[in-house]
Amino acid sequence: MSNISNPFGQVLVALVTPFTADGEVDWPGVEKHIDDCISAGADGIVVTGTTGETSTLTDPEKLKLVEVGKSVAAGRAKIITGGGSNETAHAIQLYKSSEKAGADGVMIVTPYYNKPTQAGILTHFRMIADATDLPVLLYDIPGRTGVPIRYETILRAAKHPNIVGVKDAKGDFAEVSRVLNQTDLLYFSGDDTNVLPHLAIGATGLIGVTANIAAAPYRTIVDAVNAGDLHTATAAHRQLEPLVRAVMTHVPGTVAAKYILHGLGRISSPRVRLPLVGPEDTEAALIEDELSHVGEIPGVDFSRFRPDRNAAAGGALPKVHGTTR
Repeated sequence: MSNISNPFGQVLVALVTPFTADGEVDWPGVEKHIDDCISAGADGIVVTGTTGETSTLTDPEKLKLVEVGKSVAAGRAKIITGGGSNETAHAIQLYKSSEKAGADGVMIVTPYYNKPTQAGILTHFRMIADATDLPVLLYDIPGRTGVPIRYETILRAAKHPNIVGVKDAKGDFAEVSRVLNQTDLLYFSGDDTNVLPHLAIGATGLIGVTANIAAAPYRTIVDAVNAGDLHTATAAHRQLEPLVRAVMTHVPGTVAAKYILHGLGRISSPRVRLPLVGPEDTEAALIEDELSHVGEIPGVDFSRFRPDRNAAAGGALPKVHGTTR
């Protein structure tokens, strides 16, 4: 395990951003959802992350999400601001403003689309880390950004005093082990299917999408691993597997998580912002079939799930929002 003090906790939720039926942020819904996640056992909430649809949130919305999260958490959980930008100057501006808004930490996703070299990625990370006093997590998700953070780049980034950890969605367990052996970085599983394997080789915790729906089993897994109880951890992992499949397999995780949360009556609308759309009938049917295999999960009553495909795919299209500046 890392020798770095962990400022974030171990069970972190990659928060979806609840919207109203016309695509505006549902602020009462945001407050309720954050409170639900914390009450279910979350140590931290990542707002404005990629799961939170950061690329279609305006900057004022991002800052208000930090403020609302901080107010709702009231010291019960840490609030980390995610996302970033593929423009370094804009990312620095956002993180500085988020720090003033009360964020407890920042998570920087690899610049996307530009496909920078490793030198460019490292410079991007270092300049943002230089601009904030908050602890910094790097987010490695090459399937979305197009570029991995290579092993050598992570080792160099680890030398920055503000860069304390990585959210890993690359799935290279050998590389994770190498980094854990050669740095003090905190490692958070960013792949819901691999939480237990990551923890088994020394990861700190998780930042999960499925945790929006069911944070309690992840609390069980983490606490069991901490206690050396592999049997309990494995049982909770297997219990979660059909739900993880429902969330992460058929449509983007944000879309599926909102569809399920709405069906459970926990958010008012399953809306996502364009160019994301709700699941088509065939996709919704696959999600619902996976849910039929989910057994009893603490804090979630799937017998109350009522799918509403019309709300996900029909009705008025959400507004197309303007510039993120």
